[in-house]
Amino acid sequence: MNEFNHIGTNFQGRQIIVNADDFGADRHRDAGIAAAVAAGAVTSVSVLANGPSLDDGLSLLRSWQYRGISVGLHFNLSEGRPLKKGVALLAGEKGGFRGKAETHNLLMQNGNTEMTAEIEGELEVQIAHLKERGLRIDHLDGHQHVHLFPAVVAIVARAAARYAIPRLRIPVETLSGEGPGGSCGSADADASDPRAEGGRPERERQAAEGAGVFGAPPPKRVRGPFGTTRAGSGASSAETSYFREAAMFSRLAEAARTLLTAAGTGATDHFRGLSLKGRISLPLLEETLKNLPPGVTELMVHPGYAPDLPITGPFAAFATADRERELAVLIAPEFRTLLKKYRINLISRLGENS
Repeated sequence: MNEFNHIGTNFQGRQIIVNADDFGADRHRDAGIAAAVAAGAVTSVSVLANGPSLDDGLSLLRSWQYRGISVGLHFNLSEGRPLKKGVALLAGEKGGFRGKAETHNLLMQNGNTEMTAEIEGELEVQIAHLKERGLRIDHLDGHQHVHLFPAVVAIVARAAARYAIPRLRIPVETLSGEGPGGSCGSADADASDPRAEGGRPERERQAAEGAGVFGAPPPKRVRGPFGTTRAGSGASSAETSYFREAAMFSRLAEAARTLLTAAGTGATDHFRGLSLKGRISLPLLEETLKNLPPGVTELMVHPGYAPDLPITGPFAAFATADRERELAVLIAPEFRTLLKKYRINLISRLGENS
């Protein structure tokens, strides 16, 4: 039993792995993930091998693995610069990856031998990059879910089998209406920030310590996890776009499932997080946990801090207030209370006992 298996007993076979994506994007994202790990809310972390801040966070990643946190590769073909030299089709004129939309369009193609060679080569280099830095690949998923696309999925399946990677992400998620349970839902706008309820709770101290690893300050603008995320009866255009994208990823994952499972690599029984992207709140999280099926579920999250001043670079768009709101939800004591309430065991890898 590791440090995360301490919520209680009699969980009726429901377990959850909470995975934070995008470690290595920048020190603000990394500090937010560190805060969530310190609070005991995140049990698994996916790492960008070409992330600008990766080297600064290596000692922390190694210590997490020693403590039982799952650390994996967030395979990236869309942002930043390739690690392999000579990449041409996947890279633009300035040598960096082409960005989300253009990369997704490219990866819908299958049978381009030159592109296949580039993808295979880049995946090998990204795996080697983490291994050379003393990290074990405990799981593999895709940045912006690139591992699911027709040009990539067979390559990932072969690599997972070759390197005996224990877990792959298969993000099949039932999407109805505007989100989990068929509604976007709205948070309780009248509830206060729990941090203001007297003193400085232990979880906030832990969060601040996690942030301090990277020198990023605690959030100055975090809205309380009960604050309204996107309240209102109708979905905004941004929400509509999110759900269309989530539906596309889920369809791709369903199509890829056979190849990925045939690789002999493990996967969780269920997945949640596509429909929560950018709008997570405790009420939405409770709706998700309440309806969690038996088995192991991966919950994908994106905690982080927003910088005080705008930053530039390939991953700069990630440093937003949405990440801070998500972090506030995860480190709130109410999150752990919900896990107890619905008898869900928080684990970090497949095969852990309750």
